[in-house]
Amino acid sequence: MSNTSELFGSMVFSNAVMRERLPKDTYQTLQKTIKHGKHLDINIANVVANAMKDWAIEKGATHFTHWFQPMTGVTAEKHESFISPNEDGRVIMEFSGKELVKGESDASSFPSGGLRATFEARGYTAWDATSYAFIKDKTLCIPTAFCSYGGDALDEKTPLLRSMEDFNREALRILKLFGSDATSVKTTVGPEQEYFLIDKSVYEKRPDLIYTGRTLFGRKPPKGQELEDHYYGTIKPRVKAFMEELDEECWKLGISAKTEHNEVAPAQHELAPIFTTTNIAADHNQLTMELLKKVASKHGMFCILHEKPFEGVNGSGKHNNWSAATNTGVNLLEPGDTPSENAQFLLFLCAVIKAVDDYPELLRISVATAANDHRLGASEAPPAIMSMFVGEELGEILESIKNGNEYAVHEKKQMKIGVHTLPRIPKDNTDRNRTSPFAFTGNKFEFRALGSSASISEVNTVLNTIVAEELRQFADILENADNFEKELHNLIRKTIKEHDRVIFNGNGYDESWEKEAKERGLLNLKTTPDAYSKYLDKKNVELFSSHNVFTLAEMKARYEIALENYIKTINIEAETMIEMVRKQILPAVSAFEEDLASSISIKKEVSEKASCRFEEETLETESKTADKAYAAVKNLEKTLKGAKGESIELAMYYKDKVIPAMRKLRNEVDTLETITDAEHWPLPTYGEMLFSVKY
Repeated sequence: MSNTSELFGSMVFSNAVMRERLPKDTYQTLQKTIKHGKHLDINIANVVANAMKDWAIEKGATHFTHWFQPMTGVTAEKHESFISPNEDGRVIMEFSGKELVKGESDASSFPSGGLRATFEARGYTAWDATSYAFIKDKTLCIPTAFCSYGGDALDEKTPLLRSMEDFNREALRILKLFGSDATSVKTTVGPEQEYFLIDKSVYEKRPDLIYTGRTLFGRKPPKGQELEDHYYGTIKPRVKAFMEELDEECWKLGISAKTEHNEVAPAQHELAPIFTTTNIAADHNQLTMELLKKVASKHGMFCILHEKPFEGVNGSGKHNNWSAATNTGVNLLEPGDTPSENAQFLLFLCAVIKAVDDYPELLRISVATAANDHRLGASEAPPAIMSMFVGEELGEILESIKNGNEYAVHEKKQMKIGVHTLPRIPKDNTDRNRTSPFAFTGNKFEFRALGSSASISEVNTVLNTIVAEELRQFADILENADNFEKELHNLIRKTIKEHDRVIFNGNGYDESWEKEAKERGLLNLKTTPDAYSKYLDKKNVELFSSHNVFTLAEMKARYEIALENYIKTINIEAETMIEMVRKQILPAVSAFEEDLASSISIKKEVSEKASCRFEEETLETESKTADKAYAAVKNLEKTLKGAKGESIELAMYYKDKVIPAMRKLRNEVDTLETITDAEHWPLPTYGEMLFSVKY
């Protein structure tokens, strides 16, 4: 491995590179653009572009691209070479400021949700100067926003940047009241990424994995995660080699990959980076998912990012650790040594509590996909009920404020670990509640409901906006207060009294919580169609439009795209099941039945007394189950033909009719797997896949 300090960020046009390569006045002007959103003059842009081009060519780059995040969940790029012909038939390498700051892309084939007609193809990419350019596969990648000819956001980054500006504005209003000298506030994120690794050879034999990213059939193997021996277990050398190369590739791009370990399920792993500014974290996570697949392939493995690739073992999530910090280095969610006396912290905490209670449907919507519906509430991930965990001490503080009682400060409890040679460790203010969708973990909130394959942009757009709205309301009250301290105390107490129903420190996996949550009046939107039925509610439209994060047209577009993705995802899965059953599974079962019948016939010819009990009983069971599977596949085909309607109506049909028909077919096929011999079964089993990566 190369020297890590030299390797890190070596493929990034970072602040250090800019300071070294740009004229001083150009560098200072660009910094104003980055820090304060100032307009970048074209002459300055030309200087920056030329320096960026020279640096990229020295690193081996031959092309550049505006790298953006359309509403597909993945990134997009159109490569342009640096070459430009001259008069003597040769080429020179050029890259202008105009090409740096703005690009034009055909937007006709990207999801738009009706924001533009198919014949209105023009789309624009605009440089996000707050996210550094980088080199990937000999191409200079310039992070950009993507919008239509009419200025509507066609991507995930534009609304995220809008929400960050909005949060900054409202947070500064609050901080000013506390006498802070901060001039900017940025939300920060550290997304933990879970994934599966299986051998490429078994992946290539599973059409369901190839087409849908998950297994549509398969019985749980004799050994799964019951022994709890995979979590934090010794990493296999082959996987370790993959992780080492993944780290190097991440570090080159400035991605601060920090933590890696085995996860709960066999073949499951996790990577976690250090916190960074939210829009950069979003860029980095998209790159991380891309690198996971690329590096895995080089090592003869396939990386699965689907939320529930294997039934019966844990699926994969992406824990979105969210916080906010000032340019003076203050973490606004840091309680300090005495959180009961930290009024500023308590006010920001109350803003988050109120936001979760006021907009639970938006939080649920931000993680709603057909894939993630398999995880939420499945005793491996938080339930679809949006609640908060704050821990014992903070819970007591909030309760004392609510009831108007003086809080009795506890001495910090000491954890006795039973080893005299180790020091006594102060107990944290909060334990970790892995069953809560939104848990306070010391100086940040861990939103655990996000799926492993999703972009983190949408969820953080929602988080930024809903908390900004509560800060706006708080600032409106406090800025006009005659007695600030009195009004502040009343506001904190009132907020806790009215919104503490979302605080739940218990076991979110317990069935009793669903009943208790209903009694508290909390929403339980179990599926994506259920969640999106709330998206265009008046209060949500007013929220996003008043904060200039989404227009009504942009919200309607995202509504249509989300439901269309849900419908298409399930339809592809259903069609894949039908094809696999008709072309692979039933023919294989028929061949096995033929062998059984032949064996019975041969035995009877040799001796009428020969026992054929195994063959006869197996043949009978196999034949009856195959008939049920055939009926189930015909029923699924019929159900798909009955799919009519649009948007929410059609999505509900797929939820209520198609998915149950798919489940019925799976049950019969999975039963066939237990009867059919290994030689005839046409698909790698769960055992073969989950334990395919050997030492």
